[in-house]
Amino acid sequence: MKFNKQDVKNALENITAPGEGKSLIESNSVKNIVIFGDEVEIDVEIGNPTLQAKKKVEVEIMKAIHKFIHEKIKIKVNVKPSSVKKAPPVASIKANNKIPGIKNIIAVASGKGGVGKSTITANLAVTLAKMGFSVGILDADVYGPSMPMMFDVINEKPLSVTVNGRSKMKPIENYGVKMLSLGFFTKPNEAVIWRGAMASKALNQMIFDAAWGELDFMLIDLPPGTGDIHLSLVQAIPITGAVIVSTPQNIALADAKKGVAMFKQPNINVPVLGIVENMSYFTPAELPENKYYIFGKDGAKNLAEDMKTNFLGEIPLVQSIRESGDVGYPITMRDNSPLEQAFTDITKNMLSELVKRNDTLPETEIVKITTMSGCSTTN
Repeated sequence: MKFNKQDVKNALENITAPGEGKSLIESNSVKNIVIFGDEVEIDVEIGNPTLQAKKKVEVEIMKAIHKFIHEKIKIKVNVKPSSVKKAPPVASIKANNKIPGIKNIIAVASGKGGVGKSTITANLAVTLAKMGFSVGILDADVYGPSMPMMFDVINEKPLSVTVNGRSKMKPIENYGVKMLSLGFFTKPNEAVIWRGAMASKALNQMIFDAAWGELDFMLIDLPPGTGDIHLSLVQAIPITGAVIVSTPQNIALADAKKGVAMFKQPNINVPVLGIVENMSYFTPAELPENKYYIFGKDGAKNLAEDMKTNFLGEIPLVQSIRESGDVGYPITMRDNSPLEQAFTDITKNMLSELVKRNDTLPETEIVKITTMSGCSTTN
């Protein structure tokens, strides 16, 4: 059998380098190819240092060569971690940290999962759109993206459009809201198992490599907690303000307090516009005058007072809110309902605080991490 290096390269063009999004040839991962008669030895460097990734590359290379060249070729593959593939922090990926055309960036956060943060984000966005604003949502909850389901676009895929000679992602749009989510790029039942650097890189692409156009508001649906994604965002873009979501329960309030404190740290310094209390009380349909405070009463209101921030309003625990989210039709799309009015009041309160913030405070600056201890300065 006769074959040469180009035959091997052609076969390897069908293999994607782990975490690269390109073939082994395109990503320059193949460092050396040596052919001895019916034997070939290949040296490969990849950015993912795990044993699983190395083994996967080795097996894929063998399969490709046997399939595209000859099934009896003897193959030796040497896979090494790349010494130059260390992911830079998000702040250094983009020197231009403002997103052109976007006036206000609002981060919606919660210290604890399961408090309805994504539901609040979706309905705030729809309410803003119904008020006449141009609105977008960046679903930054990379490990549990839910916006595609909440907006009934779970089967949609962003298209590529050309803007000023560059190829960019076109956000999906429904109910007057543009959105991008990692959920558009993964299978519904597929778990996202990424390290923080990979998640931050994906987030960076959805921020800067998308054709958002002119937006009055971009709402960012953050994952729970105060981790890598939160740091990546304040490093990558200047966030205008933050909204914290909590239930009245003490455990949730303790985590929400940490969320407020994170944004208020001097080295981050993102203005907190206020706190929204979700699942404030339960009113059964057969007893519309009754209120049952299942998770406690006025917890978020008291927290807002303690943290010297604003209480934006409360949303009751109502079955129709959950049902609307599950079928991809946010509850605020139902005109003239008490729940639509509740979200409208919260949105107006948020806008009022935003106007005060923009009138009295300078633009938020991005954060630059300067030491491993987490100390930081602003650019």
